[in-house]
Amino acid sequence: MRLPGTRYQEHGWEQVRKLLGRCSLLAVRHMDLHLLLDGAHEAAQLDIYTDALAAELRLAQRGARGEAAGNSYGESVSELATSLAFELQAQPSYWSALASAIAGEHARHGAFWLKPGSEGMLRKKFNDMYAGLRDKVDADNYQVATGRACSPNKMYTYRMLDTAYREIEQLFANWRQHPEQVAAILGRAADGIPIEARQMKTIGGCKADWVIRWSESLERFGGAPGPLHTKSKRFSSLKNGPEKIAALMADIADYEALSANMGAAEDWRGDEDEAAAWMDDYLRVIGESEAAEEEAPLPDVVDQILQPLADEEEDEEFEIPAEAAEGDGPDEDGADLLAPPATVQPVRDPVLAAADRALAASLSLPLRFMELATAAQDGGSRMLQVLSEESLPIRLAVYQKLLGPEDESYPDAWLDPATGELPTLQQLAALDRISMPTLRKRRNEAIGKLYAMNRGMQR
Repeated sequence: MRLPGTRYQEHGWEQVRKLLGRCSLLAVRHMDLHLLLDGAHEAAQLDIYTDALAAELRLAQRGARGEAAGNSYGESVSELATSLAFELQAQPSYWSALASAIAGEHARHGAFWLKPGSEGMLRKKFNDMYAGLRDKVDADNYQVATGRACSPNKMYTYRMLDTAYREIEQLFANWRQHPEQVAAILGRAADGIPIEARQMKTIGGCKADWVIRWSESLERFGGAPGPLHTKSKRFSSLKNGPEKIAALMADIADYEALSANMGAAEDWRGDEDEAAAWMDDYLRVIGESEAAEEEAPLPDVVDQILQPLADEEEDEEFEIPAEAAEGDGPDEDGADLLAPPATVQPVRDPVLAAADRALAASLSLPLRFMELATAAQDGGSRMLQVLSEESLPIRLAVYQKLLGPEDESYPDAWLDPATGELPTLQQLAALDRISMPTLRKRRNEAIGKLYAMNRGMQR
């Protein structure tokens, strides 16, 4: 979503949030959180935190995540993260709110940040602080750019409506899979492809009544109330105010039309339906192929194998309350803070290195992807010990299968900067110079080795 003066409302925010969370955990090591509980030391601890965070963000500038695009205006993830971090000096109330949140957890659990497994809880406190701060900064800049009043809550509302439009757009595009929900949104039966699916090219073509019915349909079709139908009063005025919804969506549509590079779009618009139909068929065939090869769910082998080797019994893990951990992804970067140093890699053949760089460039990956990703492997992990004979692409395919394409424990060097995720199976197969079926076969054999080791550990 783009609005005048805003910088943090686009999809790149997710990577900005993750970078700030990861670097905040490192910066906290320079602080005394006990002093943060004392209001008299808040300002001094903010200075220490800001200096340490700035240093960590500078180190992350050249990483895959730091160099990734943060918004459509050309600012990188690291640039946006650094800018928002320094906004804390101008908005100290958000730092005070963080101190209060940490004090509340301290009252319930003591010095929780000293206990194993506490990284997720601490990160969530920083994530909440920056989530509020980004809306405050963008709301202030929106007011400067337009001269119209805007609060952080209104910025949040804009974002909710933009999300609603995109989900409605997806439902209309996949109306065959969701006929009942589409009918509920339209207020009529969808016997064929809804004409609205072709007419709604931007958020400006999304009707307010559709948003209200979409929110109402979520509890029936998704299991949880939609944003306009929860017990929260945040959006209560919108549920019965379609004219307000329409006005807010018009604001988004007007600026996106103004700021977009429309060019000669109509020259190729006529081919769009044909291309979309071809892509739908292609994705369907690929999906059916992958579904046919899908194995049964993987049990405890993930937790038991993907841990560093240890000679001594680990400390008792601190249990994070469910309400505190809500919203955090798996592992939330905690593993990489405690992991052993990366394996020392031998000098690579210069001819092979040059070939790898050319191949990475053809796949839209960083030129030194293979070199940096290899160096970033955790030399103490059981997986690397068991799969030492497998190639890096095979090991990454195993991680993708076991943990998914995106996990906070992945080093930045493993990620495709364009997506913030592991390379796709197609990219990994190309990097390994093998076919997709061969990649899947070797990946499954590697997972079999992990199962075999897991069974041996349990005897």
